[in-house]
Amino acid sequence: MRLAFSTLGVPAMPVAQVIGLATDHGYHGVELRASPEEPVHTGLSADERARVAEQFQKAGIEILTVAAYAKVAAAGEDAPVLDEIAAALRLAADLGAANVRVFPGGRDLPSDEADALAARRLAAAAEVAQDLGVRVLLETHDSHRGGADAARVLGRVGHHAVGAIWDLMHTWLAGEQPSVTYPVLAPYLGYVQVKDIASAADTTPLPLGAGVLPLAETVEVLSRADWDGWLCWEYEKRWHPGAADLPGLLGPAREHLTRLLSDSA
Repeated sequence: MRLAFSTLGVPAMPVAQVIGLATDHGYHGVELRASPEEPVHTGLSADERARVAEQFQKAGIEILTVAAYAKVAAAGEDAPVLDEIAAALRLAADLGAANVRVFPGGRDLPSDEADALAARRLAAAAEVAQDLGVRVLLETHDSHRGGADAARVLGRVGHHAVGAIWDLMHTWLAGEQPSVTYPVLAPYLGYVQVKDIASAADTTPLPLGAGVLPLAETVEVLSRADWDGWLCWEYEKRWHPGAADLPGLLGPAREHLTRLLSDSA
């Protein structure tokens, strides 16, 4: 398995510094948070996109995902959601990223309605994604927190250009154990987001291995299935400014994940 980290942990850090953190600490890729306050976003010009792509290519660091914020199950018209996804897909294609992350966002709707909205929009986005050679990945989150929730939508879409991000915290909060989540998401799984927290009541990010999330069990389940994808550490520093800074935690986190991988081999 290959290791990445999310720039959510290093808010608004210049691209060169992000790449430096990845290379210095032995990570293979980066999940880029794409929002207007970040260095990489959909408003970049063609030249700016080319420079970002070149920086990553020269360093040998992959851009795993453009982490966008479109909500495919949210109430409202389809067009703004699809336009937001299409813009993120074009950015990902220009950067050489394999994926675009989207959220469900349908908490205020009945589950049947939220499922239908998400499936319809993802099916429409799939055609654009396929043309661009990028995959749209629905993260287990909010209204579709469990793996079974996401799989219910993805099964209706049935397109290879649409898949899932398994956010370990959210599936655990939904009451799923890794041995349950993996089988339902396996047909769609793009990659796994790992993290750690103190408890269900306190989701302040902690160093990997310092909290309650079933990291070892997750790695063991993936290893037993011979799954050979990405583990991406999403450390949500942006939403928890009092949390420890990410850079000093990157080395120990890589060592922890490497040890878990070795133990499960």
